[in-house]
Amino acid sequence: MEQYDQLYRLYQGTDTTTLRGYQEFVDLFPPLSSTVALEQWETASDRLEELKGEITDDFPGTGDTYAEIAARLTRDEAFTALDLYSKYDRSVNALVLDVDETLRSAGDTDNEIPRDTLYLLTQFHEEGVPIIVCTGQTLENVKGFMIQGLGNDLVSSGRMSIVYESGNGVFTPKHGQDTKRLLYERLDDAVVDVFEHVRGRVLSEAPEDVRHRCHLQGNEFNVTLKPNAEVGSDDAVEIIDESLRYLCGLVGEAIAAQVDADVADPAGYARSYFSRDPEILDVLQAGGLSTDADISDAPDAFRDIVERVDLGYYEGDAAELVSLELDKSAGVEEAFDVLGIDDPFALVMGDSKSDLRVMRWVEDHDAGIAAAPAHASGDVVDHVSSRDDLLYEAGDAARVLRTVYGISLVERLDEQGE
Repeated sequence: MEQYDQLYRLYQGTDTTTLRGYQEFVDLFPPLSSTVALEQWETASDRLEELKGEITDDFPGTGDTYAEIAARLTRDEAFTALDLYSKYDRSVNALVLDVDETLRSAGDTDNEIPRDTLYLLTQFHEEGVPIIVCTGQTLENVKGFMIQGLGNDLVSSGRMSIVYESGNGVFTPKHGQDTKRLLYERLDDAVVDVFEHVRGRVLSEAPEDVRHRCHLQGNEFNVTLKPNAEVGSDDAVEIIDESLRYLCGLVGEAIAAQVDADVADPAGYARSYFSRDPEILDVLQAGGLSTDADISDAPDAFRDIVERVDLGYYEGDAAELVSLELDKSAGVEEAFDVLGIDDPFALVMGDSKSDLRVMRWVEDHDAGIAAAPAHASGDVVDHVSSRDDLLYEAGDAARVLRTVYGISLVERLDEQGE
């Protein structure tokens, strides 16, 4: 109880709002060439150190750590950090982060990662915490905006890994022959043939609307249809729904062609199988497509393959065919291996069902905690709420990152008290 009492005394007796304001100014607005700007920064920096010094004097032996907590965390964030440390008895030693609608939001951050979020990532990096960016995007796209936001030195430091295309590959600079691991090369021929069949037909044989209003994302393995319209717009929602209905049937036909068996209604079997996802069911039914076929009537060889692949649906954003053997959790395991994280306890942040698989993996292995934006997929929100309730508003990923950074500060307090 002592740390709870001390935190209560800290926030009761200190103007932490002003202190955090100075800290944010010093962190996010470094000295500039302008003499006036430099003087303002130096004045704020001096005042920040003065206020921190008062806390240091007031908490003998642990004052420096309490000063850092007060300067960086709100009262709620600090107590949440303490609760998490009390529950798990350890701090986070890796970050596993989705990007779109997790670190950045098209509606709330103009699709840019906010400066305070980027700054916190650099803080974790400086503390030696590896960062794993886990996304459905292509490697080149991710490398581009991460270098732009965090700098090439951090991205190429050897302590950052990119799990791209939802687990098809893992890129970790400065790790020799393990710098790039292509997980899809491990798949057997049957699954690879289905993907090649779908990729070869997906646009050339698509309905005219899909062919002209969508494009095939340049993935190394996944087959992903993206809208030409702005993501999330009414036009994008309409065409992605249509693309999903088309893709679902095409996957069934591709599987039937691969197994070389007499399959009466391959598209119908595929619709029935994938409609177990309520969102996909709604899209199929809205298009007037039946989902009543009995998948148990399909040949064993057909069922064997359909159970190894999945359709991803992201409203107004993407419709994609993925391999269940190459999901994000498999990619994250590979990243842990390359980075040498033998006993992971990771913060997993994401918004989609592919991120949920990673969250469930860390839960099953007692290997981390999960956080999500409040607008995430319903299953994700339910999972996060049931564990530690680390939900945040769109564009405010920094709140969770501050809280998790606070766990390491609380751990430091614990060590200083020994």
